[in-house]
Amino acid sequence: MNQQAIDVVGVGENATDTVMRVRVFPSPGGKEKIEAISREAGGSVATALVTCRRLGLRVRYLGSVGDDEAGSFQTASLRREGIDLRYLRRARGAQSRMSQIILDTTTGERVVLWQRDRRLALKLAEITPTVVAGARAVHLDATDLPACKRIARLARKADIPVVADLDTVYAGIETLLPSIDYLIASSDFIAPATGERDPFRALERLAHESKGRLVGVTLGRDGALVFSEGRFVYSPGFHIEAVDTTGAGDVFHGGFIYALVRGWGLKESLEFANAMAALNSMALGARGGIASEEDARRLMAHAERNVNRDYAARGAL
Repeated sequence: MNQQAIDVVGVGENATDTVMRVRVFPSPGGKEKIEAISREAGGSVATALVTCRRLGLRVRYLGSVGDDEAGSFQTASLRREGIDLRYLRRARGAQSRMSQIILDTTTGERVVLWQRDRRLALKLAEITPTVVAGARAVHLDATDLPACKRIARLARKADIPVVADLDTVYAGIETLLPSIDYLIASSDFIAPATGERDPFRALERLAHESKGRLVGVTLGRDGALVFSEGRFVYSPGFHIEAVDTTGAGDVFHGGFIYALVRGWGLKESLEFANAMAALNSMALGARGGIASEEDARRLMAHAERNVNRDYAARGAL
């Protein structure tokens, strides 16, 4: 893969997920038998990039792992996908990003517990214009905020659109928002970030603060809601039997980035991203059900939608 042959550059998390499957979530103070335990590759940006790669895009990853066995596991998982890892950093003495996931097998919903070693932070001097050279999109998650701000500024100078997946309000994150073109956050992010419980008002406030092309929120089974060019667009989710919702939002972003690079319209892009997320939720693991474009379009053509009437009434379908 040469320096110019790239479609998407991503900076952010990869992770080793330990998935513990239980019949139902225990109540506070309760106990529940673990039915099975498995180790899966995950991480928000890494999973989005794997989605882009499997859909046929050329992908470069900028991130770090520890010099432990988990780091080798994560690196191998990305290398097998054919992702450009020339900017992957192995941090000496650091522990790789780990997540403990409790999966309710009855509903497919999960709880994620995570930790991140501070020594995984990227060195800003290593993030040069060559990292994004020739790219058609940049994707980030803001976990390593200084690195994300640096690469977002480089992308802006090169007129490369920046897509962001935010789920945690890190200190100083408001300084990153003006450099994001397409901000699609989780529902856990928008209320604490804006102080607005109503998602419509929250998105309008985020749009004012970021001044990007689009701000949005993923809504789980209900799909996604975005605010762009002065109007709301609601895209319902798909009715499926969920096995594991881990990684659904990450795969959504991968599908959206693929559509952005392909030049699709907003409605089609959101519907496709929702379909990719739904199909991934039908298998175990953050990357267990990443589908082809053909499979996603088949779902789009035939599956029932989970239309949330409140969102539909206020946002155009």
